Amino acid sequence: MKLYLVGHQYQYAVEQMMMTLFPGQKPEYPDTPPTWDQSMAQVELFTRGHEVVAHAKLWWDGGVYEAQRSEPEANLTGGLEDDRVRQRVIRLAFYDAGVAALGQEPPWGALTGVRPVKLPTRQMVAGDTPQQARDTLTNLYRVSPSRADLAMDCAHAALSVIRSLEPKQLSLYVGIPFCPTRCAYCSFISADVKGALALVEPYVDALCREIEEAGAQLRAHGVTVKTAYMGGGTPTTLSAEQMDRVLTHMEQHLPLEGCVEFTVEAGRPDTITREKLEVLKAHHIHRISINPQTMEDSVLIEMGRAHTAAQIVDAMELARDAYGGMVNMDLIAGLPTDTVEGFARTLEQVVAMDPANITVHTLALKKGAKLMEEQGKLCTPQEVADMLAYAENTLRGAGYVPYYLYRQKYMSGSFENVGWAKPGAVCAYNIIMMEELQSVLSLGAGGITKLVNPATGKIDRLSNPKYPKEYLESWERICQHKAQAAEFQHHLNG
Repeated sequence: MKLYLVGHQYQYAVEQMMMTLFPGQKPEYPDTPPTWDQSMAQVELFTRGHEVVAHAKLWWDGGVYEAQRSEPEANLTGGLEDDRVRQRVIRLAFYDAGVAALGQEPPWGALTGVRPVKLPTRQMVAGDTPQQARDTLTNLYRVSPSRADLAMDCAHAALSVIRSLEPKQLSLYVGIPFCPTRCAYCSFISADVKGALALVEPYVDALCREIEEAGAQLRAHGVTVKTAYMGGGTPTTLSAEQMDRVLTHMEQHLPLEGCVEFTVEAGRPDTITREKLEVLKAHHIHRISINPQTMEDSVLIEMGRAHTAAQIVDAMELARDAYGGMVNMDLIAGLPTDTVEGFARTLEQVVAMDPANITVHTLALKKGAKLMEEQGKLCTPQEVADMLAYAENTLRGAGYVPYYLYRQKYMSGSFENVGWAKPGAVCAYNIIMMEELQSVLSLGAGGITKLVNPATGKIDRLSNPKYPKEYLESWERICQHKAQAAEFQHHLNG
């Protein structure tokens, strides 16, 4: 789609709305004047009296559609809020024109960001009632009632976590960038452990050094860890001895004394052994994740997973001995060759295993993933919608409640990922990370440290090298980031 911006440079806001409404279109910015063809939009921003006004004009499928949105200029205070208001009227004007052209609205209405729960959470923190926050979703942003209910449930969970945060705390992420095989939908920075076996032991050595450095910096500044999460990749790709070594280093060097929750992502059932679970239990890990994604063997083969549904059941039996039901399980709606009936069978089997958390993801086509080139086998948006509706009805009926939610680019049907938990079994780290409520220190390759200033909403990011080999060669840069993170958190609440 050809895009023309008049009176502003909010290119990202326009592109976000274009991708939401017209996911098959790619943005173009011609140097030539408009030619009024069938896929073109002009979005203008200007002031009129005491208002800021956005006007969108869309040429689509032989028709011309126009819409205008405005807000009082008195709302503008400069800086971040100024940008938010201007981008909001731009998005809403484009949205109104696009909906008129298409004749239907997406489930999340005009909301385009990956964190829609931030909006009602921010309103309620500022003193608005839950009804006022919900009205903003449904009336201003045209979010469907079912999605507004999900967002409000998750916003209440976020408020509960906000009330538990204390000064000079942060959360911790430890990355293990190795997997048994690479899934067809995956674009994460991880390596097939068979091809990168020579890097695993040196990586553990380097990670232990980073843990020591991080611990020294945090303790020097009086900063403690509230929640911790070891992810990847698949952390249980490590041997029991390697896992024991990493966790021992964490206990010895990091300020974990007040850590209320430590999760390890076991992920692939073909990496889970009784010996590894015993190591995790010995180090007081609170919960683990086992991620089947599907219980349909034919779909697992299509994904490139080297395990069967029966192995998932076996892994859960082992986990039940060590952890009872304190297990997170992930599913994906819309996997290639899956069906609504197959997804329903998967969900019923997973609910029967009685995990504490079930996260239902919607398949997202990511750059670098094999599926980006093999889209012919994917489910239709309507099939995905049916899967998600079945999941919501089933999980609510089984006593689970939604507690965190996020969206991604190129997501099938423009839907969402939702984490569901039994009462009292919410994973606080997931909320903290997804809603960006607290600084998160990331250790390991591919980790991104987020330094969150809750007073201003400003977030600074410090990235570790992406790949294991680069990580092993970048010690000085890594140490500098740990010092910056500890000093930031110290001065933020000091």
